[in-house]
Amino acid sequence: MYVNESNTLQLIALLKKHNIKKIVASPGNTNISFIGSIQDDPFFQIYSCVDERSAAYIACGLSEESNEPVVLSCTGATAARNYPSGLTEAFYRKLPIVAITSSQAFGRVGQLFPQFTDRNVISNDVAKESVQIPYPYSEEEKWSNNIKINKVLLQLKGKDKGPVHINIETLFSSDFSVKTLPEERAIMKFYNNDKLPNIKAQKVCIFVGSHSKFTMELQNAIDEFCEKYNAIVLCDQTSNYKGKYRILGGLVAAQSDYDAVCKYADLYIHIGEISGSYYLFKKGIFWRVNEDGEIRDPFRLLESVFEMNELDFFNYYNSLVSRKKNTYFDEWKMENKKIESMIEELPLSNAWMCQQTAHRLPQNSVLHLAILNSLRSWNLFDTPNSVYSYSNVGGFGIDGCISSCVGASLVNKQKLYFCVSGDLATFYDLNVLGNRHIGNNFRLLVSNNGTGFEMHCKGSIGSEFDYAEADRFFCAGGHFGSQSRLLLRHFAEDLGFDYIKAETKEEYLNNIEYFVDPNLHEKPLIFEVFVNPKDDEFAYNATKRTITSNKAVAKKVAKKVLGNKGYNSIKKMIKG
Repeated sequence: MYVNESNTLQLIALLKKHNIKKIVASPGNTNISFIGSIQDDPFFQIYSCVDERSAAYIACGLSEESNEPVVLSCTGATAARNYPSGLTEAFYRKLPIVAITSSQAFGRVGQLFPQFTDRNVISNDVAKESVQIPYPYSEEEKWSNNIKINKVLLQLKGKDKGPVHINIETLFSSDFSVKTLPEERAIMKFYNNDKLPNIKAQKVCIFVGSHSKFTMELQNAIDEFCEKYNAIVLCDQTSNYKGKYRILGGLVAAQSDYDAVCKYADLYIHIGEISGSYYLFKKGIFWRVNEDGEIRDPFRLLESVFEMNELDFFNYYNSLVSRKKNTYFDEWKMENKKIESMIEELPLSNAWMCQQTAHRLPQNSVLHLAILNSLRSWNLFDTPNSVYSYSNVGGFGIDGCISSCVGASLVNKQKLYFCVSGDLATFYDLNVLGNRHIGNNFRLLVSNNGTGFEMHCKGSIGSEFDYAEADRFFCAGGHFGSQSRLLLRHFAEDLGFDYIKAETKEEYLNNIEYFVDPNLHEKPLIFEVFVNPKDDEFAYNATKRTITSNKAVAKKVAKKVLGNKGYNSIKKMIKG
């Protein structure tokens, strides 16, 4: 029987999943929840040692001789202070030891509680990883604990293995009535020389976050993989994969009232870093392929990490299969084309500008997109295959978007560099326009709606307020000249920029060919477009509701008839 403390149950379940069975336990009160739960479990081999210093060295000898990881368990107070000498030995010999130190409630740090010591910080050469596992009071905390425990247990394997530390909070429960352990997700790691798992999936999605340019060799390997495994490459504007099976999926993924079947694959292979698009995956298996070997779990579906070069990964799987058949790509292309054809006429807005401009960008130019409305809008419509795109999605802040484009433009003075930015991001980064190194290959498109649209758009708490109320402090109405027609123009022209503007669709279309002209102009260029924020809001909602399912229609009708309160009551009754 196991204790009814969910974090302890998580830990025990994952020790089993990772096949860690040898334990050296030191007696005490604080670790009874853990030891009392496992002492009659036949899976574990437990040894007792009163002196924690000796216990740590016993674990070293036991691990070295058995070639297996060994767990240490101790109580509170100064018990854990006796582990460091043995763990230091394990650190320099790369022995896989797991020091589990049980603790009173973490909030007691520094509050003069008896038998309580602070274990937040340990010496550099005592453990490769050290984590705090609190008692979870929400699903978010349970997920976080799962990731942290998996991460430290994976540190016991591979090239950089060594001891790890888990400090786990206990409630001192005396209830040992739990009969079965929870089904905890174990995340596995694979290396170049390992036998890699088979791919049995019918549909595979290679999901690419922000990524540097692909070499032709890697791009060809991915194309071959897609042909053999019925796969597509799901991209945003920062992914920079330009191969045969590229899908810019922002428009399909954005639909709030329609769930396209093609969105769901059996296996997702995640390469690259943070995505510039808010894709949401609800089911399926996730693999992450990256040389850093780190656990990254934004969709909470991660099953395996492949610590290896992307080219090695795809070449390995290509060598196993000779068939060539791909229907999944056509499924995505048809869905994309259908939804794009159904978009209603948009008003002058960031989304409309992208719709009119993305395909017009000159061949071999470079595009930089500011956070967030510009990036989101330009993820809906694709650019020419030779255009590479970037955005500051590492920190996802509005600062520095224009500066990044300016920096890139210094590399090749004969290549055109375009930047698309909202007014807040532009004025935030305005100083860079005074930089004396800016050349005539730099062009900036500014969508000036006079506010912070992100805090107005549906889904934001700010959208519950009217524009005047939200603009007081949530947003930025009234700043930067309140859409002054002269402010940016004078600033730009005084600094030697060419400046053009538009306030209507007609003016925009009259100026766009000049803005995207593939020939270098005499001066760098700023194109400012004045947009009504409510038009931006309409365009945002229109692109999210291009197509509506019967289920969504029924839901809207039910809400209209019953009201939100009545609808939610019926929904709860059905679920119950």
